[in-house]
Amino acid sequence: MTNTAANTDSDDLLQYNPNRLLDTLIENLRLKNDAALSRALEVAPPVISKIRHHRLPVGASLLIRMHEVSDLSIRDLRYLMGDRRNKFRISDKQFKPKTSETQTGE
Repeated sequence: MTNTAANTDSDDLLQYNPNRLLDTLIENLRLKNDAALSRALEVAPPVISKIRHHRLPVGASLLIRMHEVSDLSIRDLRYLMGDRRNKFRISDKQFKPKTSETQTGE
């Protein structure tokens, strides 16, 4: 039974969970709550709420801001929220110019 519990704990650490990241930031920065964290990160309080409730992903600019405020590395911040990717791949569609058909809606 102990192995099952240990597997469950490690599975929880491997899954995307921005709450662990936000809670660690609050603790490391010695803040009281999410409102204080939003002020420290210079974002609106609903942004933190939406991230907590999995309605908004942690974007690159916010991740960089978390790094600047907390002095934690980007790798550590990504690890805290469960992002274990070694490489990031960008879709080819992001670099293609828009055609006139997609711009006009035809």
